[in-house]
Amino acid sequence: MVETSIKTLPDQIGELKLLEKLEMMKCRCLRLLPESIGSLSRLTTLVLFEAQITELPESIGMLENLVMLKLTNCKKLHKLPGSIGKLKSLHRLLMDNTGVTELPESFGMLSSLMTLRMAKKHPSNSEGTEEPIGSSQGKVMLPNSFSNLSLLEEFDARGWKICGKIPDDFEKLSSLEILKLDRNNFCSLPSSLRGLSILKMLLLPHCKELKCLPPLPSSLLKVDVANCSSLEYISDLSNLESLEELNVTNCEKVKDIPGLECLNSLRELYMSCCSSCYLVIRKRLAKSSMRKLRNLSMPGSRIPDWLSQDVIRFSERRNRAVKGVIIGVVISLNHQVPDDFRDHLPAVVDIQIEILKLDYPIFTRTLELKGIPSSDEDQLHLCRYSVVNDPLISFLKDGYHIRVTRKNPPIMKGIELKRYGIHLVYEGDDDYEGDEELLKENQQSISEKLANFFKNLKEDEPASESSSKIESEVQEIERTEQRTSSAGRGYFVSVFNVLPFIFILFAWFYLSTSSPYTH
Repeated sequence: MVETSIKTLPDQIGELKLLEKLEMMKCRCLRLLPESIGSLSRLTTLVLFEAQITELPESIGMLENLVMLKLTNCKKLHKLPGSIGKLKSLHRLLMDNTGVTELPESFGMLSSLMTLRMAKKHPSNSEGTEEPIGSSQGKVMLPNSFSNLSLLEEFDARGWKICGKIPDDFEKLSSLEILKLDRNNFCSLPSSLRGLSILKMLLLPHCKELKCLPPLPSSLLKVDVANCSSLEYISDLSNLESLEELNVTNCEKVKDIPGLECLNSLRELYMSCCSSCYLVIRKRLAKSSMRKLRNLSMPGSRIPDWLSQDVIRFSERRNRAVKGVIIGVVISLNHQVPDDFRDHLPAVVDIQIEILKLDYPIFTRTLELKGIPSSDEDQLHLCRYSVVNDPLISFLKDGYHIRVTRKNPPIMKGIELKRYGIHLVYEGDDDYEGDEELLKENQQSISEKLANFFKNLKEDEPASESSSKIESEVQEIERTEQRTSSAGRGYFVSVFNVLPFIFILFAWFYLSTSSPYTH
């Protein structure tokens, strides 16, 4: 049933003994399910999408063959029945954006549960400052039985405002691969987190109370702690040999990321607005790291001077195929410009690269600039695209041009593209494995030059120096020059005003001395 005006199901529905699927999509008038629904012994799928139900009948625990229960956007549903723990066959429970604020203690009895999605939508500024759907002003905690879900592979509890102590026997969730805990209120994570031996994704952005990141399992591919504004300490990451993405955007209190230089699989590192640690981190970015990184961000207002800061023309080279392109951009975000859309985006999506044929774009790609900066300071992003992982390179033909632009009209308000640079990487430009310390810059590999660029940034000239400061210095110089120029002009005006009187005086003296009447 889709978008019907039905308010309840008839009691006789329990007589449909062979029914396997019951799906009610956008039945926004549906307010009640009868107890007889528990008699649907063959039911494997129950979908209630955007219904107005306030509770589920206790008899739902009798659906012993139920594999999937979907309650997404049932915003008036505030409680799950205790009998839900009897659903021994349940594999997937999807209850995003409901009004449920707590899980019953019997929840840990869902012995077959593999996917649990119960995220709550974060309101935009235009929706006011009211709490997300179903949020509670009191403490939200997981039931003690939660760690019994030994088959759980995905747990999504974004926006639940979970606080207090997370059960320290988390290692019992031995099948967990994806853990999404964005926008919760806990201040620490259990040390047992390291015992999740097959965990692939740990997503903790906007956990404003989190102060410490404990030792993590070596299986992780992605760690996201962006916008954890209280985070001060990150445990040694050197064991994360498979980690491909690390996002610490806007973690301004973090002073170091121990073990970063050991992350041999790292492809994406986002450190925008990490003003306390980037000076330390940039010195650890060796040639081997720069060769593997596809995306890198940190505070900065400069780009390498060997990047072409203009539209460039692609020229084919004999016996040297193009292998990739490096793009550096400096952006800033003016937070004085209001934008309701900004809080819902994980990245700056307004900067793009274009390939032009006769000044006409034939290929456009949005740069992957993850992390919305929390300050107005300049942020540097480096993006590296290769022939292996991006179709961009395949569009390049002899005589085509490449440029970086800002989308018009912009998607995000307040973004400014300060400067950009482009460099094409040809075969042989980045293959040298040996020590390049004694080589001149024009002889060094691309990755060596990138590593040196970050190492040689002067600490007394912060890379995050804002354009407003630069502009004020330029204006002061101009004012000084104007004052000097004005003083000079005043001097010359005075001289020119006096000169005629001097000439008249000399002329009078000459005539008076040469006249015969004076003798």
